[in-house]
Amino acid sequence: MSENNNLRTVVTTGAIIIGLLSILSRVIGLLRDRLLASSFGAGDTLDAYYAAFKIPDFVFNILVLGGLASAFIPVFIEWRTRKGENEAWLVTSTVFNSLILLLGGLAVLGIIFANNLVPLVAPGFSGEKLALTISLSRVMMLAVVFFGASNVISGVLQSYRRFVAYGLAPVMYNLGIILGILFFVPQWGYIGLGIGVLVGSVLHLAIQLPSVIKLGWVWRLSFNIFNEAVRKIIRLILPRTFGLAVHSFNQIVLTIFASTLIAGSLSSFTLALNLQSFPINVFGLSLAIAAFPIFSQAWVNNKAGDLIEHLSYSMRRVLFFVIPLSITFLILRAQIVRVILGAGQFDWTDTINTAQVLGFLALSMIAESLLPLVARAFYALQDTKTPVIVSVVALVVNIVLSVVLIRPFGLIGLALAYVVAGLINFSVLIFILGERLGSLQSAKIVSTTLKIMLAAIPAGLIMYGALQVLAPVVNMDTFMGVFIQGVGAGLAGVITYAFLAHALNLPEMLYAVNWLKLAWQKLRSQAG
Repeated sequence: MSENNNLRTVVTTGAIIIGLLSILSRVIGLLRDRLLASSFGAGDTLDAYYAAFKIPDFVFNILVLGGLASAFIPVFIEWRTRKGENEAWLVTSTVFNSLILLLGGLAVLGIIFANNLVPLVAPGFSGEKLALTISLSRVMMLAVVFFGASNVISGVLQSYRRFVAYGLAPVMYNLGIILGILFFVPQWGYIGLGIGVLVGSVLHLAIQLPSVIKLGWVWRLSFNIFNEAVRKIIRLILPRTFGLAVHSFNQIVLTIFASTLIAGSLSSFTLALNLQSFPINVFGLSLAIAAFPIFSQAWVNNKAGDLIEHLSYSMRRVLFFVIPLSITFLILRAQIVRVILGAGQFDWTDTINTAQVLGFLALSMIAESLLPLVARAFYALQDTKTPVIVSVVALVVNIVLSVVLIRPFGLIGLALAYVVAGLINFSVLIFILGERLGSLQSAKIVSTTLKIMLAAIPAGLIMYGALQVLAPVVNMDTFMGVFIQGVGAGLAGVITYAFLAHALNLPEMLYAVNWLKLAWQKLRSQAG
């Protein structure tokens, strides 16, 4: 029990470090989105910018993002445990070099054939809008190479539970994009948005390199892809690669459908998705990243019970934060969008469209926040096939529903299709995982969830009531009026939730202060 408590502390501390840095990153990301929205509005330029990401993102997602998370970290930990650090570092150099070579070649192909590829992603674009999308996509393809290298380094840092530099990398990326908006666009025109993305990718890598070198990594010119560990990584990556291809294709499908709607539809959907991702990344993803090495180590040590214990514990922590946040986003969706994005060229029509999408996305926030934990449990079992099969089912559901709902409901239909597909994806995966492991400590999860709901629902009602009370008191036609209404209602809900959670003796509330103190101590020690 003592060992489990120590590991819980490790997971919790890591999650809070990542969460705090994720908050910083997301705040800067919201500033980025506000600058984008106020500078260009939800129109042709922003549509082109978001559409230009799709091909580079497709390449990055299928080869790097999910592949390294699901395959590199478990194998790196296994090799370090079995063969020692020198062998693990050799594997790191091999993967690092091979990935740069592969992504560099694909980037060149993407640049050459952008004229042919972009119209497939955005068939509704034409003229200057299409030309801008092609130009931006070419610049962004170069960023994929730096992101690939950076994510190998990220995998090493996660394996050693060194989360500070890892958590700062997205901050630097967002700062690069902000530089593009403020300085590169005035200097070079809209192509400056793409240059900002490229600069951000370089900074993403640069901020992490010193930490991994400090751990002992010395780069070696190695391309030995026949190494046993590298071959194992490749075997694990292949199913996950297909799964990420499905996920990326899902995003492309959304872009294809959105490009056929009125100008600004893709921008509104993407901005709403970015807002929804704030709590998902801060609480769901951060805890999943911190817990993944623990899951993997437990499975390597043949301790399935420990994996189940840590998974259940982590899920309950996510639920404590995300259930009230999903209610908050649903109730305060218009205020959130207007305060964060409503400036300059982003008018009330853009606000309404984005808020409507955000309201639907809030319905799937709980499932989307738990999904990273559930997926990493499968990866710890070195099973990357099951999540792929389930994601294919979810993709088919999304496509079918998008086709059915886009004509009568437009952008809202796309949002509804996306939400239903996401809920199906999570529900099927959690069911299969329960069958596989035999138990997920469901009784504890259900009991905690009921207590959280007993605190969150009254808090939501208080929040809604505060909105109505404040509406006639402030000037709702001004930024300050909307801000005061949103913040006032939000504070009323937070205070109510905190009071009820304490009254219900929820451990997550009782130990929050201790976690923060521990995280601050760890943050200072790792930064030093």
